[in-house]
Amino acid sequence: MAKYLVIVESPAKVKTIKKFLGKNYEVVASNGHVRDLPKSQLGIDVEHDFEPKYITIRGKGDILAKLRKEVKKAEKVYLATDPDREGEAISWHLSQTLKLQDKSVNRISFNEITQNAVKASLKQPREIDMDLVNAQQTRRILDRMVGYKISPVLWAKVKRGLSAGRVQSVALRIICDREEEINAFIPEEYWTLEAELMIPGEKKPLTAKFYGDEEGKINISSKEEMENLLSSLEKESFQVLEVKKGERTKKAPLPFTTSTMQQEASKALNFPISKTMRIAQQLYEGVDIKGEGTVGLITYLRTDSVRVSEEAETSAAEYIKEVYGDPYLAGHTVKKKSGAKIQDAHEAIRPSDIRRTPAAVKDSLSREQFRLYQLIWKRFTASRMASAVYETTNVKIGAGVYRFTVAASKISFDGFMSVYTSADEEKAENNVLVKSIDTNTKPELKEFLDKQHFTQPPAHYTEASLVKSLEELGIGRPSTYSPTITTLLGRRYIVKEAKNLYITELGEVVNQIMKESFSTIVDEHFTANMESLLDSVGDGEVNWKTVVRNFYPDLKNAVEAAEKDLEKVKIEDEVSDVICDVCGRNMVVKYGPHGKFLACPGFPECRNTKPYLEKTGIPCPKCGKEVVIKKTKKGRKYFGCENNPECDFMSWSKPVKECCPKCGGYMVIKGNKVVCANETCGYVTAVKEET
Repeated sequence: MAKYLVIVESPAKVKTIKKFLGKNYEVVASNGHVRDLPKSQLGIDVEHDFEPKYITIRGKGDILAKLRKEVKKAEKVYLATDPDREGEAISWHLSQTLKLQDKSVNRISFNEITQNAVKASLKQPREIDMDLVNAQQTRRILDRMVGYKISPVLWAKVKRGLSAGRVQSVALRIICDREEEINAFIPEEYWTLEAELMIPGEKKPLTAKFYGDEEGKINISSKEEMENLLSSLEKESFQVLEVKKGERTKKAPLPFTTSTMQQEASKALNFPISKTMRIAQQLYEGVDIKGEGTVGLITYLRTDSVRVSEEAETSAAEYIKEVYGDPYLAGHTVKKKSGAKIQDAHEAIRPSDIRRTPAAVKDSLSREQFRLYQLIWKRFTASRMASAVYETTNVKIGAGVYRFTVAASKISFDGFMSVYTSADEEKAENNVLVKSIDTNTKPELKEFLDKQHFTQPPAHYTEASLVKSLEELGIGRPSTYSPTITTLLGRRYIVKEAKNLYITELGEVVNQIMKESFSTIVDEHFTANMESLLDSVGDGEVNWKTVVRNFYPDLKNAVEAAEKDLEKVKIEDEVSDVICDVCGRNMVVKYGPHGKFLACPGFPECRNTKPYLEKTGIPCPKCGKEVVIKKTKKGRKYFGCENNPECDFMSWSKPVKECCPKCGGYMVIKGNKVVCANETCGYVTAVKEET
């Protein structure tokens, strides 16, 4: 009979861990949390110093009954939940629910599910860390307060089923702010000039970029300036003034943290954040490897640390020396420079055994598991390797008083790049420079290449770039990025089109209410400060109830003010002039998950619906009929002609009635300016009040 009981979170881990332990051990899973705050009420006793009221999660009764039976049989109970705050809280809830206070309770944690790690943890059991538990409790209580106090305001003001969240609402605001920047962006004209030069004895021309003159850099901002410059240059001959050779090193990358893994998997593998986390969880919990059985292939996947254990460091050094040779081994480990708080009990994400190469396990993994494991393995291996070295050549070429430059580089020692290059690096190309160039060289002009350009607006957020911003601002933690984005997409506050995230009409409305009435909640600095307070609770420096006591009164006042003052977003059944083609009634405007739509007031007898095309009163620049506000299939707003598909006019920015006085084209609103839609025209004026 088993004397010892090991309780883990996930059933997938049971098989992996059971393999490492003898017959005296029974391994069972709790399937995540067993207790939580009730869904039907706030679940926090505000009158009695914010005591949380925990109840057994629905559906967990049978699991708890099974666990109680196993506990009775066991001499010792080991709580082996995940090595983070959430895992610590699950262990505490298990100890309370299973009444383990009388038993010999041992909390164990391991960063990787390998035989060595699991057996080592059994030799070093500890008590439950109540500081970590309290940090998790604080986060849960704050999130519950925000969600349960603000969401009903949104239901009253917009529609039922909406939600607000402490991190979610800040992420929504960040995306909205970027959309506003893009919408208000006015392109500026600039020109570039290149000279195709023939070098004596060479067949291919050398491309030199215009830099400026003897005084310094010159920016070319119009066609007139370019024409004046070209007429001056036509009289000049070219002469090489300086050839500088040098060396540049490129440091090996740091091993993956949760957010860098999410970003790189998005860029290199085109994985959504949620998919990356799901597959990484499978690799961590254990995969059936031919000849080995079930094996945990990577270390714990929720971490913001880049630390690596001594054992892994030594193993990597031996492997790199053996496979690549001494010159490829890093002389010293790269350290992450960051002022941010790092939970350094964790390690970076790495393979549990570097000798288990992607090629060796490929046949045992699904295609997606293999691609992610290969990315993690390559990144970790590269992080322990020497820097890459480039030979650089910079050439300065004179044409009278004007200056052109040529910069080229080539790899002289590939170092870590023999194993890994990031998705961004793969796009960069090395310039190859002719060897026979020196200060005596007199290049001959073949031709000038002048190009007109326009500055580009900031890029729309992608999942990867949003995670990067959240991390840089100190908002959320590794475990929160994926659920935050999933919630925003699920609530239809944002939509994803070709990797880019766009705000929907519903998202705009919710964000506006949050900014007007709960400005503190959606303030990124406040949210980042709250994260550092949670870290202080986890370190035992701040009492968790102090954080909640300080937070609640401000939230309560803001909610009461919002309920009183907020003007209801107009969602009453506004009657339209569109006739229902099923029953003949005038259709009404309703609010749905994608925003406004037309519905028959005869529901449920008549279920006819139509898209709601909001009129703008602006004539179509192409055909003269009216411009209406439309939405893409996913809910992104744009301006199009009501006569579609006969007329194909569309614009992401709102057009105005007036035509451009400079070129006669149509104009659009960009922030507080009206600009010509034709970039090459460049006409800009201030928005009139009536517009």
